[in-house]
Amino acid sequence: MAEIPQNLKYTRDHEWVRPLSPTTVRVGVTAHAAEHLGDVVYVSLPTLGSRVGVGDGCAELESTKSVSDVFAPLAGVVAAVNDPVADAPEAINADPYGDGWLFELQLDDAADLDGLVDAATYQSLLEE
Repeated sequence: MAEIPQNLKYTRDHEWVRPLSPTTVRVGVTAHAAEHLGDVVYVSLPTLGSRVGVGDGCAELESTKSVSDVFAPLAGVVAAVNDPVADAPEAINADPYGDGWLFELQLDDAADLDGLVDAATYQSLLEE
């Protein structure tokens, strides 16, 4: 099993969240999700400037096995998208916590971060 970075927050849907500032976060899928997807061959990113709510399907990953939605872990406005990952979707499998990030959100409420789980809790979810 891949190592789970301690400095990130996680969702039960296998997204990770990295705070970049008090009101901006970067979002991607965990190594666990990437592993289960198989080789990612296509990425559909959210529209820059679009508003998303918690749990909204806002991106899509297509692999050799299936198509999976990526859900917004927090509410906010899409502040950036990782265009290079659309051209090189294999980055999601190779470096899910680095070059394989998907989008950034300008948060509606930074306190919502408290609703996400830490690395230890995410690890225990995977072991259930």
